[in-house]
Amino acid sequence: MAYSGKHAGGAKELAETFNKGLSLSSRGVHADDYLNSHQAVAPPMHVSTTFRYSKNPDTLTPLSNFNPETPYDDFVYSRDSGPNTTRLEAILSSVLNGPSLTYSSGLSAFHAMLVFLNPKRIAIGGGYHGCHGVIRLLTKLNGLQKVELEDDAALATLQKGDVIHVETPLNPTGEARDLAYYRRRADELGCFLTVDATFAPPPLQDPFQYGTDIVFHSGTKYFGGHSDMLSGVLSVRPDRTSWLDELKEERVYLGSVMGSLEGWLGVRSLRTLELRVLRQTESSQKLVDWLAGELNGGGEGGIVSESVFKVLHASQQPEAADAGSWLRKQMPNGFGPVFSVLMQSEQLAKRLPSKLHLFHHATSLGGVESLIEWRAMSDSTVDKRLLRVSIGVEAWEDLKEDILHGLRALKTEVTQ
Repeated sequence: MAYSGKHAGGAKELAETFNKGLSLSSRGVHADDYLNSHQAVAPPMHVSTTFRYSKNPDTLTPLSNFNPETPYDDFVYSRDSGPNTTRLEAILSSVLNGPSLTYSSGLSAFHAMLVFLNPKRIAIGGGYHGCHGVIRLLTKLNGLQKVELEDDAALATLQKGDVIHVETPLNPTGEARDLAYYRRRADELGCFLTVDATFAPPPLQDPFQYGTDIVFHSGTKYFGGHSDMLSGVLSVRPDRTSWLDELKEERVYLGSVMGSLEGWLGVRSLRTLELRVLRQTESSQKLVDWLAGELNGGGEGGIVSESVFKVLHASQQPEAADAGSWLRKQMPNGFGPVFSVLMQSEQLAKRLPSKLHLFHHATSLGGVESLIEWRAMSDSTVDKRLLRVSIGVEAWEDLKEDILHGLRALKTEVTQ
C-alpha cells in the first residue's frame, strides 16, 4: 500500500486499493501512477528547490500549499519534499509494505532513526562499520551506550525504550540472523526492533512480517541498483504510521533530504527491482554452490581450494538445509546476491581483484555490475583475507570463468 502524500481520497485512494492486488514487479512500475500529472510516460525531473504559493490570498494557509486542482503537487520547499522524492517514496511504501521516507544517504537515514527513537542503549552486532561510526558520534553527544547483540548477558541489560538493531544479512559476509528471535527479546525487554535489510531487499525478505518497528535500507545499493545515486530509506511498521509525520519534520531540521536527481534515479531503478534482485540472487547462489563444491573436492583441478579457504553466505549456514528452519521462512526467495570469500592468505586476497576482468575492484554493492572488494580497503575491522563479492546481472557462467582465469593468473604470479 502506498502512503505518500498528505491528502487522502481520489486518485491516491484508488491507487492504494488497486495496488493491494498487484505483484511486486507491477507495484514497482505503477505504485506512483496517481502522482503523474503529465502526459509523459517517463517521470519528468523537477530541479526546483522552491514552489509558488497560490495566487489567491484567501486560500493561503501557513506551512501548506494545497491546490485542489493538483492535490498531490502541494510542495513548498525541497528540504521538506519535492515531486521526484515523493514519487520514489510512494513506490517504496508499496514495495516495502510500510510508509517510507527517503534520506540523502544510508547513514543519514540511520542517524535520523536513532535521533527519532532516542534510546539510551542500542544492541548491535558486527555489520556495517558506518553504523558503528554514527553510534560513536551519538555516544559523544548524549552518552548512547552500545551493547553486543549476540551476547545474551549484554542484551539483558537493555531497558524499555532501548533499541535492538539487527543487520540481516550481515555485512560483509552475507550471513543471516533470526528476526523472530530478536522480536521476542525486544518484547521481553520493552525495546524497539530495528532491522537493516539492505542486503535482502524485496522480494527476498520482509522484516515487517516479524513485527519490526523500523526497517532501514541503504537505498544506494539495490534500490539504486546502478551505482549512480546515494540514498537512505526508513520504513515504519504500518500500525505506527503516525511516526512518519515526526520523522519527516525532523528530517527538515537534520537537512538530510534526498536531491531531486537522486529521487528521479530511484524511481527509474525501482521499475526493475524484482527482476534485478532475483537474477542477482540466482547467479550468486550458483557461484557460491560452485565455490563451496570446489572446497569439498570439486573438479577444477584444485585451483579454487589452493587459494580459497572458506565461502561465507546465508546459504552456507546449517539452517539453509532445513526446509522448516527460521532461515528458509525468513528468506523464502533466496539468500541474497552478496557473499564473502576468505582467501588462504592476505596476499592472495589483496591481489586477486586485479586479475579479474568482469568484476570491478570497488566498494559498495547492489549494482548491475559485479563488484569485488578487498574489504580491508574500506573497513579496518575485518579479516585481511576477506573479499566481499556483489553479483550483478551478468551471466553467472561468465563470472565463474572470470574467477577461474583470475585464480590461474594469481597462481602464476605468486609462484614466480
